[in-house]
Amino acid sequence: MPPAKKSPTAETGSRTRGIDRAFEILDHLHEAKRPLRPNEIAIGIGAPKSTTYDIVGVLLNRGILEPADGDGRVFLGRRLYLFGLSHANQFDVMRLADGYLTRLSSETGQTAQFCVVENGKYVVAQMKEGEQTFRISSGVGEPVPLPWTASGRLLVSHLDNDAILKAIPKEDFEVPNGRRVSEKTFLKEVEAARVEGFHSNDSGKFTHCFAAAVYDEAKACVATLCLLTPREDGHQNHRRYKQTLLDAARDMSAQISGAAPAKSK
Repeated sequence: MPPAKKSPTAETGSRTRGIDRAFEILDHLHEAKRPLRPNEIAIGIGAPKSTTYDIVGVLLNRGILEPADGDGRVFLGRRLYLFGLSHANQFDVMRLADGYLTRLSSETGQTAQFCVVENGKYVVAQMKEGEQTFRISSGVGEPVPLPWTASGRLLVSHLDNDAILKAIPKEDFEVPNGRRVSEKTFLKEVEAARVEGFHSNDSGKFTHCFAAAVYDEAKACVATLCLLTPREDGHQNHRRYKQTLLDAARDMSAQISGAAPAKSK
């Protein structure tokens, strides 16, 4: 006798329960305010471990959750941050970023960008072109491997070394000119960027890129403010551009977290 088929109603109910579990997982991580292993989540929400592991896997694949370390802990993913930006009734970070980009571009004459992580790649979410004769820009919304960018060192700084190497495909360390970014060097640069909240490097033959971290209330880097400058100009004015960018990033971080703006060092 063939097995009985599930009715459409039963299948719909199963999907609904799966969606409910997914939100329970997200709510639990939000309330915990720290990364957890799937088995800890299962205990916390009173769900079967097998079901929890399955749903966590789906959420990781979708970028809704992200690995937080090399021990299997997970936390809320950066994709949720982008969803939040789209919620017009909440705190409008994109509108806030627009003001800082206008300020940076006006004060420096250079191209200013607001950058985030989307599906494990660096993405320019918003940009203001500079007033310099020699203008530099890059595509808004175009995914770029994290090791290719100054921002990439900051955007993974919330992860430990094992989680960073797991999150970035090995092929992403190959830059377009054929040179390979050493994983060891990248991790050292991440550590330095984590301490300073800043990183800059030459990007190609003609460009220098500056990036400063924008932090949320949990002190996690949720985005970066960037300046793209002609290479020689960036070297000559490095100190001024760096301080201008750090001041803006610290002020924006304070706006997001509701804290008083940090004083420049």
